[in-house]
Amino acid sequence: MTNLIFQIIAGIISLFLTTKFIPGVEFTGSWQQLLLAGGILGLANFFLKPILNLITLPLRTLTFGLFSLVINMGIVWLVDILFPQLIIPGLVPLFWTTVIVWLVSFLLGLYQSKKKTIKD
Repeated sequence: MTNLIFQIIAGIISLFLTTKFIPGVEFTGSWQQLLLAGGILGLANFFLKPILNLITLPLRTLTFGLFSLVINMGIVWLVDILFPQLIIPGLVPLFWTTVIVWLVSFLLGLYQSKKKTIKD
């Protein structure tokens, strides 16, 4: 359950950071819609990504894991399609948005695993 909450928080933070630091990426809606879009991104990363990783295991093996980037970009693109307020104007901003989403998820995952080891 905490992993789901961390994924939702990571989605929200990463979309906020992306709109601030990636040129061309904008969010024209309200902050509530940004929270909803980030929440949907976190839910997609939690529920959809493991299924896609399992289905594309042979491709990820052949490409030494680089196909995971394509999966992540597809999930971010899906959120871009679902929310017309989120404007990602091309492949390069989509790539950098995906990198920020991955980095925030990675850092929050480190925090979560560090917190678990302190409890144990």
